Amino acid sequence: MSLPFTALADPTRRRILDLLRRRPHLVGEVAGELGLSQPAASKHLRVLREAGLVRVRREAQRRWYGIDPAPLVELDAWLSPYRRMWQESLDALERHLDEGRGTEEEP
Repeated sequence: MSLPFTALADPTRRRILDLLRRRPHLVGEVAGELGLSQPAASKHLRVLREAGLVRVRREAQRRWYGIDPAPLVELDAWLSPYRRMWQESLDALERHLDEGRGTEEEP
């Protein structure tokens, strides 16, 4: 799981995944939409591919890059207990705020 985390540590790669979430893209499209040079886009896509987050589909001379959801499922499973922890904290905050509202005098 360390490769996906390492790959996702870079904000540009997260932006690329957000872009690929909509539909597969060519390198040039990724570069153009994110304001990157084509070599920079290729480098980021390579890192994402090596981390297993992106897969490539060749079509003649073109390479279409799309998300591979399998590692994201693994990341989601790992994050689940932390999400529950946050939810419990937010629920406790909501209860606290609700109790505070009940003690206020109304005008």
